Amino acid sequence: MPPRSRVVLAEVRAVQRLTPNMSRITLHLDKSAGFEPTGPDQLVRTFFPLAHQTAPVVPVSDDWWPECQRMPEDIRPVVRNYTIRRFLPESREVYLDFVLHGDSGPASRWAGTARPGDVVGLLTDGHGYDEPAGTTSRLLVADETALPAAGAIAEVVPSPVRVLAEVGGPEDELDLAAPVTWVHRGHDPSGTGERMLACLASLPLSPEGLYVWVAGESGLVKAVRRHLVSRGVPKKQIYFCGYWLHRRNDHPSFVAAERAEYAAQFA
Repeated sequence: MPPRSRVVLAEVRAVQRLTPNMSRITLHLDKSAGFEPTGPDQLVRTFFPLAHQTAPVVPVSDDWWPECQRMPEDIRPVVRNYTIRRFLPESREVYLDFVLHGDSGPASRWAGTARPGDVVGLLTDGHGYDEPAGTTSRLLVADETALPAAGAIAEVVPSPVRVLAEVGGPEDELDLAAPVTWVHRGHDPSGTGERMLACLASLPLSPEGLYVWVAGESGLVKAVRRHLVSRGVPKKQIYFCGYWLHRRNDHPSFVAAERAEYAAQFA
């Protein structure tokens, strides 16, 4: 069994506003840091400092989660999952793209105020994209939280690949390395997905040889998967991952049930 990855520290080198609602943070890793690419939608657990800290206190053992839980609350880091937009091994740079939504969450709050010299911790945690043999076409379905991963995938997988992406409006569109059908949510709350599903229903699909990667709000992701299956796409040709839960469903009992249902679908 290969050794587990450990948390490494990364320093902010640059901050770039991509759209009014998305910021790119360029992080630099020390050359000695044990951090390597795993796949196009590489997941990293990101350890953020608390408000009174300049750098997070990060676990140093392989069993990072129990170690974090043993830390006093006044130093325990906030941990969130992100997908890497780009990793440049030669320069040891990592691009993380953050959706900005004010002070509603610790990660968005940090990204909105990040400056060169700030420090976070990173723990690589694998990837999801894994097209089966015989794949001849690819469809990436994403909301804005999954756009970084979709953009990274589009740069490295063979053609043909197309993207279906839901964002707030034209100002949130990004240049990607594949054709994109943009769905503008407008004043509809994020996470509802009605416009995305309507657009998907209008797209021609040929299930044979098709691989679909779906990520974004949990409810939307599951609805997209159900729609694809109803149109004859085999489940083994669909990867789906919920990146977040809509705030209307924040009651603890719902969250517990949602996570249990999600886990059961992978069993």
